[in-house]
Amino acid sequence: MPHIYLASASPRRKELMEQLGLSFTVLIPDVDERVEEYVPPGRLVEILSERKAREAARGLDRGLIIGSDTVVVWRGRVMGKPLDRREALDMLECLQGDKHSVYSGLAVINAGTGDFHVSHEKTGVSFRPAARDELESYVDSGEPLDKAGAYAVQGLGAVFVTGIEGCYFNVVGLPLARLAGVLKDFGVDVLRRSF
Repeated sequence: MPHIYLASASPRRKELMEQLGLSFTVLIPDVDERVEEYVPPGRLVEILSERKAREAARGLDRGLIIGSDTVVVWRGRVMGKPLDRREALDMLECLQGDKHSVYSGLAVINAGTGDFHVSHEKTGVSFRPAARDELESYVDSGEPLDKAGAYAVQGLGAVFVTGIEGCYFNVVGLPLARLAGVLKDFGVDVLRRSF
């Protein structure tokens, strides 16, 4: 079985990989996450996921490297991680009482062969209307400050979510069904433990 590397500093992605029972090593790539020209959100997360995976793969001659990136999109506005408390509040005020989309990119590279796969998943999320003091209390918890769109669906941020259309795990940061399918194409069958 090829060794698996997760090219991400995200503790949520690490937990999701562990949930699948995969043995893996975390590599934290140092990449520039700016994209100069406009690209649609799905392509944006694909570019950033591949960039992370390729950077983590440098110097490796074998193994599968998984890269991922997540953004929230509300009415055409792309939201990554907020820079500070004020930006987190701004994001949450936009999302409250409305629907938005979460895009997560997925890149898998076989360091030994150079074969790679890049795709993305899109999930719709609905938020209930929320008062400013609720949003301030949530931001004061500290949870939103390192999350795309300034919330964690798997954490306290769940109190705002009224509906999800699509893959829940995509909103957390790693589309597990898509990942399992891609890994199977690379010879790793998560369900049969044939890896």
